[in-house]
Amino acid sequence: MDVAFIIETIVKIVVILLVFSALAGFGTYFERKVLAFMQRRLGPMHVGPYGLLQVAADGIKLFTKEDIIPQNVVKPIFKLAPVITAATAFMAAAAIPFWPEFTVFGYTVHPIVSDINVGILYVMAVMAIGLYGPLLGGMASANKFSLISAARSAAVFISYEVITGLALLAPLMMVGSLSLIDINNYQSAGITHWIAWSQPVAFILFWIAAFAETGRTPFHLVANDHEIIDGFGTEYSGMRWGLFFIGEYANMFFISFVMAIIFLGGYGDGSIAGAFQLLMKVAFFFFFFLWTRAAWPDIRPDQLMWLCWKVLMPIAVLNVVITGAVILFKLKGGM
Repeated sequence: MDVAFIIETIVKIVVILLVFSALAGFGTYFERKVLAFMQRRLGPMHVGPYGLLQVAADGIKLFTKEDIIPQNVVKPIFKLAPVITAATAFMAAAAIPFWPEFTVFGYTVHPIVSDINVGILYVMAVMAIGLYGPLLGGMASANKFSLISAARSAAVFISYEVITGLALLAPLMMVGSLSLIDINNYQSAGITHWIAWSQPVAFILFWIAAFAETGRTPFHLVANDHEIIDGFGTEYSGMRWGLFFIGEYANMFFISFVMAIIFLGGYGDGSIAGAFQLLMKVAFFFFFFLWTRAAWPDIRPDQLMWLCWKVLMPIAVLNVVITGAVILFKLKGGM
């Protein structure tokens, strides 16, 4: 195997780990500032100018805080659960093209760890495995609130994985490929060719499911602070708790990239302008995650399941059927 390829892959893995771990920290700062602005208060202000060093302070606190493991927990699983959450989040990044390819000193760099031909299937599958983090963490804890949270996480994640898959079927039928790069290239002709225009129902369904997948408000039932304390993370402390947090925010960034690439044209034709537009689209989706937390209340678990199985799922199935009929009609018309 080419040595340069191995070195490039290792560098890309390290960069993704470092950048998105840092972004997860800054994501908490942005969230606190956005929520504070919408609620007419200041947010973090005391640590550094405008509270910018709050991220470093939080990181130091997590790394130096005592790692407490309660007496009655199932220790091996209790220790493993946070690692699963963080690891699956970063594993999902392997098939996401974060930037168009570019050349440095005559060497072409591909800002994707592995361009596999089933990229979107891999991303969704690995993110689904992330369910085991909160599930095992809650079940291994000696706390009834953690157990309730684990049960909710299983119900929510599994249910909305169905909506995510059905929402993606229609765009994938149009593109004819599971590669995120192929999906991006399908829309490279410009804004009028974005899949969001031809598949608005799939776009909205996927967007709604993304909130449930990441456990964000109004689907914040996995760790509903005002109802079941901190949910599955109630008995965690220090960096073990921090790994759950890093996994959540990393998932928000990665799902934002996936939505931008599949429905909003990605980085377009690969120009510098297109690359920066991709970052702006991701920033918009991330901001929307924060916006909804400030604007929407959490819904009840029964309402969440009702929305999934009685509203979103029939709409998603109908959208797939209509898309298939339209594609078939076009194929017959072209024969």
